Amino acid sequence: MSLLEVTNLTKTFGGLTANQDVTMNVEKGSITAVIGPNGAGKTTFFNMITGVYQPTSGGIALEGKSLVRLKPHEVSKRGIARTFQNIRLFAEMSVIENVLVGMHTHLQAGLFSILMNLRKTKKEELEAERLAYRLLEYFDLASLLNEKACNLSYGAQRKLEIARALATKPKLILLDEPAAGMNPKETKELTDIIKKMKHEFDVTILLIEHDMKLVMEISEHIVVLDHGVKIAEGNPEDIRTNPKVIEAYLGSGAIHAM
Repeated sequence: MSLLEVTNLTKTFGGLTANQDVTMNVEKGSITAVIGPNGAGKTTFFNMITGVYQPTSGGIALEGKSLVRLKPHEVSKRGIARTFQNIRLFAEMSVIENVLVGMHTHLQAGLFSILMNLRKTKKEELEAERLAYRLLEYFDLASLLNEKACNLSYGAQRKLEIARALATKPKLILLDEPAAGMNPKETKELTDIIKKMKHEFDVTILLIEHDMKLVMEISEHIVVLDHGVKIAEGNPEDIRTNPKVIEAYLGSGAIHAM
């Protein structure tokens, strides 16, 4: 069953076409990767799904309901979360505060309840803190919960950003180059986390990634973009042997390294 349906999606900036007639489905419970060379339109594609950009034409639907013309916070409420290629944490806030920020769309307490310090508000805050702590435990960050985000290692910051995205309780999480800048040990840890995350958080995963070893290991379906156009899609073996993909992006050396 398709969770996300993208139909003939096009985005132009003046005379530049970043995406052209891209059509793809993301199956519920799957891990799907979007790959392609730099400038292929991958991040623009993510930005349209999450409401940062509005498409010039085409459709985007989550569970059959259109996301077109929704603002980013409205898309988030529908059940889509994301991370960014360049880490965007609240650097001066603590680790646990960063995760708690991700929960704000699901908290019910209004200004009056907070000012009056009502019992139900205290209960909701306590539950949020418990969930945040469980997320930090899952990502092996619980011992750093009071540390400022800016003081974390690069790999820990990457994990914290994913934890914050999961705090929104998404149906679909978009990971934009999650392994970028990681060393081999950190990448291996991230690979294991993503594979388990799908089941443990009942979340569907769509990612952009240049690390082909990671992509081939965790993805069930891969879509390849080149100059904003979808040139191939299929399972990892289909993509590994597709002549168009080899020519446009991977290269024979990259293929043999997988």
